[in-house]
Amino acid sequence: MYRQALASGEKIFAVAPMIDWTDTRCRFLHRQLSKRALLFTEMIVADAIIHGQREKLLGYHPQEHPVALQLGGSNPAKLAEAVRIAGDYGYDEINLNVGCPSDRVQSGTFGACLMREPEVVAQCISAMKAVAAVPVTVKCRIGVDDQEPETVLPDFLARVVAAGADAVWVHARKAWLQGLSPKENREVPPLDYDLVYRMKRDNPDVFIGINGGIADLDQAGEHLKYVDGVMLGRAAYHNTSILADVDHRIHGEEALQYDWMALRDTMMAYAADYIATGGRLNHVTRHMVGLFQGMPGARRFRQILSSDATRPGAGPEVIEAAFAAIDFNPMKELAG
Repeated sequence: MYRQALASGEKIFAVAPMIDWTDTRCRFLHRQLSKRALLFTEMIVADAIIHGQREKLLGYHPQEHPVALQLGGSNPAKLAEAVRIAGDYGYDEINLNVGCPSDRVQSGTFGACLMREPEVVAQCISAMKAVAAVPVTVKCRIGVDDQEPETVLPDFLARVVAAGADAVWVHARKAWLQGLSPKENREVPPLDYDLVYRMKRDNPDVFIGINGGIADLDQAGEHLKYVDGVMLGRAAYHNTSILADVDHRIHGEEALQYDWMALRDTMMAYAADYIATGGRLNHVTRHMVGLFQGMPGARRFRQILSSDATRPGAGPEVIEAAFAAIDFNPMKELAG
């Protein structure tokens, strides 16, 4: 995938891995909106895959492809074992988390704190590559705490690429591990897009994607003038409808009027199947509340999904009622 993108000049658009958000139900929805976007799982800790309920952790809907599995960990042997186990599930990519500043992550010596240990990251990548049948990639920050990104990032990049990383996705902020919450770490540290652009200029044969603070597809398109890929997180989750324009705006496919009624029917059928296996409707609908931002009826849409979907016995009819609240006539103005 990445080698082909570098050779052809084709860009990659991705939806970022987000803890508690990008589960299989979220990804199924996102796939209905874009056939081309690269989707990521939530971070899954290597130990959980080795010792936990593998099907629950790793199972997903076949429609989700292309989908990448993001792993957390810092033990090369454990990460390699997790990659070996995940091989049976057919993910299109394995990604190592070296960017998450969550307190869950710091306590386990993985995530952004590994920016301080590039040699450990390189060992992890090498071990993962040895057993992986798909690309192995890294998602990182530009540095942490008092590190100097201009020094740290080039060295980090060189080490992980030498270890075999097929691509590096860079969140263009430091992580401040002392004194900031995970939410603040997504907003407070200043963005340095130019540094990431410079890494691409200095490493023309390395796939480098950019992440952090990218609000819409206009901004995404600007970044793609300088790097190989662009990754949106919160913007794609909270304003989900923009994904319906990715295939046209980013990948150059024919501009088509999106069929929102078909999405309604697909999500109703999906929810019915999920409920039939013991799931709850709101596990599906909670990922849908970001649809139709700014549209007439969007507030009522969110109210129905948020309140009615949690009621005992709630079924797919709640999705139908929510869609009925939207005035779809202005939808041509929405995408992008």
